[in-house]
Amino acid sequence: MQRSLRISNRQKFFEGAKIIFKPTKFFSYAFIFIFIVGNFFAVPSHGEARDKKPEPEKILYIPHDNRPVVNKQTIEVVERAGYQVITPPPELLGNREDLGHPDRLWEWLENTTNNENKDIKAAVISSDSMIYGSLVGSRKHYYGTQLVLERTELFRNFRREHKDLPIYVFGSVMRTPRTGEASGYEEPDYYRNYGANIFRYTALIDKQELEGLTAREIKEKAFLEKLIPERAMTDWMSRRGKNFDANKKLIDMAQENTFNCLLLGRDDNAPFSQTHREGRNLQIYGNKIDPRRYQTIAGIDEVGLMVLARAINDLTNTTPTIFVSYNYGAGPEVIPSYSDEKIDKTINSEIVATGSKRVNDPARADFILAVNTNPNGITYEAAGSLNDWRDREGTNYFVNMVKNFVDDGRPVAVADIAFANGSDNALMDRLNGHDLLFKLHAYAAWNTPTNSVGFALSTGILANKMKLSDKRQVLLTRYIDDWGYQANVRKVVKAKVLGSRDKNLFDVLNEQKYFAAEECLDLMQNFAEKNLDKVNFDGSFRVDFTWNRMFESDISFKVRN
Repeated sequence: MQRSLRISNRQKFFEGAKIIFKPTKFFSYAFIFIFIVGNFFAVPSHGEARDKKPEPEKILYIPHDNRPVVNKQTIEVVERAGYQVITPPPELLGNREDLGHPDRLWEWLENTTNNENKDIKAAVISSDSMIYGSLVGSRKHYYGTQLVLERTELFRNFRREHKDLPIYVFGSVMRTPRTGEASGYEEPDYYRNYGANIFRYTALIDKQELEGLTAREIKEKAFLEKLIPERAMTDWMSRRGKNFDANKKLIDMAQENTFNCLLLGRDDNAPFSQTHREGRNLQIYGNKIDPRRYQTIAGIDEVGLMVLARAINDLTNTTPTIFVSYNYGAGPEVIPSYSDEKIDKTINSEIVATGSKRVNDPARADFILAVNTNPNGITYEAAGSLNDWRDREGTNYFVNMVKNFVDDGRPVAVADIAFANGSDNALMDRLNGHDLLFKLHAYAAWNTPTNSVGFALSTGILANKMKLSDKRQVLLTRYIDDWGYQANVRKVVKAKVLGSRDKNLFDVLNEQKYFAAEECLDLMQNFAEKNLDKVNFDGSFRVDFTWNRMFESDISFKVRN
């Protein structure tokens, strides 16, 4: 039939040619014949055109360092949603020891967008990487104010050179760790000795500006001011001042439409802290800008994926709808650890930042964001004794809520934030028992609660574009990392490696690095066999500590089809 159709079409074409051309010489006939036959056979068949798959659209992404969750795992989510991610060579990205290479990153960005990949559809860029080299670089650099602002100004130049390229920028409002130990060697050395005092002193300054201090707090503030070395305080605050000024310049650019979106994440902070103080002043500075174009938001490491999700929503002209559902009790009123605001406010901001819309009816939602909080409103640590696999208040309620949504055919993304820095073991065990783990739309429980919520939300948005097998793989990455490693294996190996020594998960492993990796490898395989028994692993687990510490790990694995 197809051959007959081709012959018929060819006959009509020749007949048309006879009508149009009235040759008078032999060469006229020969020319017409060669022209028609050559063009006819140059056209691919319908089957060939149908079999050729379109190339995935390209998105440029510069993360704020090379940690797996903000680099490798974030890229995995986007690529499994059907996009090609163009990212800098690993040696250009900052890490714990190497603060990064901002000038080389600008050079790479210019070369990539001008020469190699002119078909890039959007650019998602960390301002911390482009100005300081990395997120850690923003906390420890010694660049002068002029150089910091000159590098910030390069964003305006980049826009002038790329008028039609959608540009999305994310950066940080510098964190305020509660203690020197919590700083994890990512602040200047003096923070190890005076971190708790600096945190408290700046928290009192923030509180004084907002609601005033008691007589006792006034005395405490004066005492701390004398206790903290002036040289240390000057250094810490001057670096923050440069970051604040750079962020103000970025906000000015957002006002001028230099960016399609600017999102500034308030890194680890508290309701009263220097981070909260700077964040609220930056929000006031840009309060006339549409929040879809500029916001400050609680959290930082999840922001890269959030902005990528926003870029993709803009490219596809889609506005996902999300219904938010909490565990009973405190729920939306919870102020989680490492945050300065109620979780519901954070979620509202994240939904706007991703270009999505919150709805009040689950039937109108593209997916449900189910938020696992403790009914008493307290956020515990996943490594603590309470995370012992036994049901707590709210466990069964939340599992039944998720099950009911799934049974009704509604996609559910779970933000598991009852514990910080890892999964809720009781919740995961019950979800597994009801065969719900791989029926979820998305899941996250890593690091801070705001990290988890933003990652679960963004993954849920992009999961709508994934094949079922890709969605399962993204879920499996989170179960292996958040549940297996962070909530269980990490604390066991820490005890073996560090023993009774007073060290935490941020400490430097050095010569113990390979022993820790081998111990983790065995325990991760055992965990997977016991709790993910329906997954056919091929036995090729690999664990690496890219930042020479146990706080995060790079876990590689393969699954047989």
